[in-house]
Amino acid sequence: MAAPAIPRLTRRRYRIAAGFGIACGLLMFAIWAGSSIPRNADWREVTSGDYVVGLETNGVHTALVLPLVTPLKDWRESFPPARLGASDRPYTHISVSWGEREVFLGTPSWWDLSPRTVLRILTRGGEGLAHVAYYVRPATSDDLRPIKLSEAEYAALVEAIENSFSLVGTPRTHQGYGSSDLFYEVGGEYTAVNTCNQWTSDRLAEAGVRTGWWTPMAGGVMKWIRPPQGETALESVSERQASRPSP
Repeated sequence: MAAPAIPRLTRRRYRIAAGFGIACGLLMFAIWAGSSIPRNADWREVTSGDYVVGLETNGVHTALVLPLVTPLKDWRESFPPARLGASDRPYTHISVSWGEREVFLGTPSWWDLSPRTVLRILTRGGEGLAHVAYYVRPATSDDLRPIKLSEAEYAALVEAIENSFSLVGTPRTHQGYGSSDLFYEVGGEYTAVNTCNQWTSDRLAEAGVRTGWWTPMAGGVMKWIRPPQGETALESVSERQASRPSP
């Protein structure tokens, strides 16, 4: 007896499912390939740089952790700690990142991110917002990887961050997740191509650091920086020298 013919509606569903699977596979391959092609392929981390920054992730989002005050930049001028709820702590670093407004302000956790918001970002994009958090002697880990930079590289990184933000006058702020962070109105268009992790990668690339060409996912940024050997406080050479007692 001949096998019954597959109904037309079922065949259509098979084709849609197969097409969706192929599209997802091609997207994942593009993400892997784009993040694996290096920018600044010849970059080598300095062995004794005075400027040590951190590359931070929560598994989905990445940020740059910077020394609060150096001879090249005092970040308190751009992001005053006086605006914080806990403004009197002895902060040593700031974490700076960029992302989509609704995701930052409307999703306390990633479980609150709705498919509707994701679809809107993929199809129409969104408005950018900066997230700035203040830290006290943050410890390095697999999720906070140190990068030693020369003076010229750190100066380029500072310039790259400042140029990516619209910091004219006093930017409007929004309450952060706690008492030591805030969101800043800095502009920029968030798209499926220009993501929060691409922002981090682009700033590192402008400083001359080796990173991938297209890094929409956090792992595509983190894989270029080695995890630390053991856990230590993230501090620059100049900070360590300043903390030593005078001879």
